[in-house]
Formats: sequence, C-alpha cells, structure tokens
Amino acid sequence: MSAHDAFGAHSRDELHITEMTSARPVVAALASAATFTAGALLPLLIVVLVPRALLLPGEVIASILFLAALGAIGAVAGGARPWKPVARVMFWGLLAMALTAGIGRIVGTAI
Repeated sequence: MSAHDAFGAHSRDELHITEMTSARPVVAALASAATFTAGALLPLLIVVLVPRALLLPGEVIASILFLAALGAIGAVAGGARPWKPVARVMFWGLLAMALTAGIGRIVGTAI
C-alpha cells in the first residue's frame, strides 16, 4: 500500500487527510477577512445611528452587547454552552477597550 506513495497512504489511511479535508488557506483567509469586516461594521453602524452627544456611551454599550452576541454565536457554532464563552469574550474585550482608552489618555489622544 505504501510502496508507491508512502506519505499519501499514511496521511489518507492513518490521519484521514483527504482532498476533502485538507486545509484551504485562501478560503480560510477570505472567511476570516469577511468575519472581521462584518465585526468592524457593527461599531461603525452605531456611529451612524447614535447622536453625537451620546456617541461614547452608546459605542461602549453597543460594543459590550456585540461582544456578548459574538461570543454566544461562537459558542453555539462550536457546540459549547454559551455562558462561559460569553463571559470570557466580554471580559477580554472590555479589558482591551480599557487598556486602549488608558493608553490613549496617557499619550494625550482625545476620543
């Protein structure tokens, strides 16, 4: 079985890597770009819809809700219960926003 193509036989029979299950980096890159673009459009939509006076609190609240929703979608897609992933995504997202705002304040960048 492996006299002709030992690597192909091993990957097919032992590791179950076939043409159907092999990695497709271009498809993965396009899917990643599409999901990041869709995720970036959500906060931009808030900028368009919320009045200027309420923009900062509206953006923070909407971002927290979007993080929760995306955490739940990811958990359901992965077959997990949503509460822990939602809490994890919200915690790390809030921490990233707080650090970004803190660094902006330190270097004198206005929001």
